[in-house]
Amino acid sequence: MAGRGAVEAQDTVPNRRVLRLNKEGAWEIAKDPVHFDKAAAGVGPGLTFGKTLAALDTSVVIGLIPCAVGGSGINVWQPGAFYAATNTNPYDDAIRRAKAAMQSGTLAGIIWHQGESDSKPDLSSAYGKNLTELIARFRRDLQSPDVPFVAGQLPEFQFVQTDSIGKQHVNADAIRVNQAVAQLKKTVPHYDYVTAEGTRDRGDRLHFDAVSARLMGRRYALAIKALQQKNAKARSRVRAK
Repeated sequence: MAGRGAVEAQDTVPNRRVLRLNKEGAWEIAKDPVHFDKAAAGVGPGLTFGKTLAALDTSVVIGLIPCAVGGSGINVWQPGAFYAATNTNPYDDAIRRAKAAMQSGTLAGIIWHQGESDSKPDLSSAYGKNLTELIARFRRDLQSPDVPFVAGQLPEFQFVQTDSIGKQHVNADAIRVNQAVAQLKKTVPHYDYVTAEGTRDRGDRLHFDAVSARLMGRRYALAIKALQQKNAKARSRVRAK
């Protein structure tokens, strides 16, 4: 989600209705890299996500709250958990930043792209349970029980791995993570997922290239918008009764 795509001119064109909460906790006009988790931060889905939503509804200002931490497993996305690679507490930091942003806006959705670190035999089978708990925890701690949550599946270029002797094999655990992400739509309310079909890597078989990251951003925006509209219709029916 943080993004490692190469930044191009189009990724720095300002849109005054798309802001980001920067590292210092201040709002500013968003441009890539939106995230700041590591020095390698580049183009991710976030900016295109925001610009797409802004185009779909010209009456609102979109505030992006970048919280992703590249390489982190879902196990560190819980209260008090520490991630040594970035010397941060991912979940606690995300909650703190979201609450700060909510002082001047409404939490309208959460997008989530993670799972590479959990595509291992001892972790993938628990991914569905862990993601379900994560969504419930976010909603509880942010006092937003109905906030739309959209997760992204892993791309196909991560389905094949090369072992220590250079032999390639199918990474069944990445496929299992994707299955879990899809199946949650049956059990978790106000939830949807987007596929990574048709995406490409930047040459490392791990990260999206910039074109693919932007494509994922558009998919996230359309999915979030659909959930928002569904929630609005449900509230209207309740008022009508």
